[in-house]
Amino acid sequence: MTAVAGGGAEPLPGPRFEPHVPGVDYGVLDALLGYSLRRAQITIYEDFIATLAPWHITPQRFSALTVISRNPQLKLTQLARILGIARSGAVLVVDALAAMGYVERQPSPGDRRAYGLALTPEGAADLQAITAAVCDHDRRIVARLNDAESRELMRLLRVVAAGGD
Repeated sequence: MTAVAGGGAEPLPGPRFEPHVPGVDYGVLDALLGYSLRRAQITIYEDFIATLAPWHITPQRFSALTVISRNPQLKLTQLARILGIARSGAVLVVDALAAMGYVERQPSPGDRRAYGLALTPEGAADLQAITAAVCDHDRRIVARLNDAESRELMRLLRVVAAGGD
């Protein structure tokens, strides 16, 4: 998929992910929540990547930008924990965002050994447009659901994500 100038998405000229190919017996897979979630995630991911292609933003980069924008002087280790990735993975995400001109490392006022993360003016400006595009993407994803179904799906996904005993 590729993005068009207006921020919408149009299909690439090639095969698109088919969440359920007609004529194929999926056996127990059709009864597994994880399998269904993964199939939905692939569909959502394709649209997300196409929508944000003009900015080269992945879901992980968008999450990082959003969290950094809302939490001044966030430490890299905190970002890694929030994103659920290793510190080395967070370094790669921040390095990519820094190379794009969106994020900078600033000396931490309380710890000379540490750095805090901050958006650059360009990062803050582009994040507004990126967020609007992500919100449009999200509306497309849930367009087949009514408001009550959308809220219930979000509630149920939070319950599943919380895990626990």
